[in-house]
Order: sequence, then C-alpha cells, then structure tokens
Amino acid sequence: MNRRQPLVLATAFAAALLGLGGAAFAQGAFPDKPVKLIVPFPPGGTSDITGRILAEALGKELGQPVVVENKGGAGGTIGARFVADAKPDGYTLLLGTSSTNGTNSAVYKNLPFDGVKSFTPITRIVTVPGVLSVTASFPARSYAEFYKLAKESPGKFSYASSGNGGATHMAMEYYKSLSGLRIVHVPYRGTGPALNDVVGGQVQMIFDTLASSYPHIKAGTLIPMAVAAPQRAGELPDVPTFVETGLKTFNEGFWNGVLAPAGLPPEVLKTLHGAVIRALRTQSVKDRYAATGALVVEDTPEAFTALITADIAKWKKVAAFGKITAD
Repeated sequence: MNRRQPLVLATAFAAALLGLGGAAFAQGAFPDKPVKLIVPFPPGGTSDITGRILAEALGKELGQPVVVENKGGAGGTIGARFVADAKPDGYTLLLGTSSTNGTNSAVYKNLPFDGVKSFTPITRIVTVPGVLSVTASFPARSYAEFYKLAKESPGKFSYASSGNGGATHMAMEYYKSLSGLRIVHVPYRGTGPALNDVVGGQVQMIFDTLASSYPHIKAGTLIPMAVAAPQRAGELPDVPTFVETGLKTFNEGFWNGVLAPAGLPPEVLKTLHGAVIRALRTQSVKDRYAATGALVVEDTPEAFTALITADIAKWKKVAAFGKITAD
C-alpha cells in the first residue's frame, strides 16, 4: 500500500463528515437534554402547581423531561436572578409571575436584574383572577355596601397581604389609588397567615388570588366583594368585576408566564414558544388549570414583552402612590 494512502483516506473521511455537517459529533438540535423550569417560590404554592402542570405537558411536546426546580426567597428575586444569569441556550427557563417580572421592579431598590431586558419573554400561560373579600362578620354583603362603609370611615378598616411589596399588596394599593379609599395595610409572612387572620376576624379584608381565597369563600368564612378579571368568575357568577363597579382599568388578575435568559437564539425561542402553546392547548392542561381558578392565555413573545413593560410602569406609579419600597 502506498504510504500516503492512510493519510488520504483519513482526509477523505474527515471531508465526508464535514460535508454531512459533522452530524456524528455536532451537538444535536434543541433540545437534546432535559430542560429546567425554575419556580422562584417554595413547593406547594400556586406558582409551583402552575409550573408543574406546564412542565409535564411541555416535556411531552419537547421530547425531553422538563424538571421543576424551586428556588424561593426574596419575593421571587433569587430564582429570577438565577435564570437571568444562566446561559441563554433554552435549557434554563423561569416560571415568571406578576411579582418577579412586575411589582418587584417597582419596589426593590437594588434589584439584581432588569424585569424586561434580562430575559427573553416567551409567553404568558395563565391569568388568575384577584378577589377582594371581607371577613364573615364584616357589616357588608355587597360591593356597594362595602364601598359606602369604607368611604365613610377612612382609616378605620385594614387589609392583610402576603407581604410588603408583593403582588397582592400592590394590587390592593392599585385599587386604593383608583377608588380613593383609605384602608390600612397589615403585611404578613405569606398568604396562609394573612388568610387565617382575615378568616378569624383579626383583619377585616384581603385582596388575593381566587385560587387561594375560594375554599374560604365556599365555606362562608370569606365574603367576596368584587373580582379583578375581564369577566365574572365562573365560580362566583353573582360577584361583580371591578370594571362593573366603575373602575375601568382594574380588569386583570395575576399572571404566570415562561421566560428564558436574554439573548435566546431565535430558533430556540421559536421551538420553545411552539411547544408551550401546544401544551397549553391540551385539554387536560386546560382542565387542570381551570380547577385552580386559572385561565389559559397564549401570547406572542412580543405581546408578552409589551405586557411586562406596561406592568412595570403601572406598578412604579402605584409604588410612588403608596410610598412602597422593599429591601
């Protein structure tokens, strides 16, 4: 054999591989390994449930497992920062919320990321109506009665929230800015303790998600006054929306969405967006979200980006109105 023949054969083999795009050794098309979905709150809460429902269905659409990792703390900022700092390759996603990419940008003085620029928004996945409820002993059974009492007695009544600067706190302050009512804020360390004290009568009212409040409403220990949603909630057909009470801009509840780090390649964004949308259109997913009081929503990445931008601007105005800051 000619001494040069092995070299020629090796060169020809390498050229053949290059001609095939190096498929034998190149990284496969996205995704070729499991995807992480970071839930920036502890297990068991509304966001965690929302994320796990999506993760199961999304994994089937992507053909790879989608693994939920809980990274709670600091109102969701720890988990959100983890994603903002991650490699923008599509393998680390954020289950974003109205607080992580909304209210936090308005109240935290030194937020370690930008709620818009540090991420690639993919789509909202659900919205959850907010509901203003009063304790069972409160002397009002309709929104009109509630408003009249609160208006006539500024500063007399108080409301509980899950914590200073959180989404439910900010939503109630937004309501106060629109309605002109003076109601005292009592912050708690979490939704559970806040609800318990309203149910027990220590605090008169709470603005919270319908998902958290509904069991108490159903039991008669909370009385709903109005809901923040585009239309009346199916679970509460006799309870008016805030729009019906005259507050025309108070028509949205709380949202969850999927985001990736900034700089996500367009082809990966397209793959992820398509897979999430297909997952959301699965009837079992719609049914499971409906059981939590959530409504499935589909956005384009552009529409989701615009929503977050508008939300942050709104919450900054609310924070200035209520002189609200968080460490």
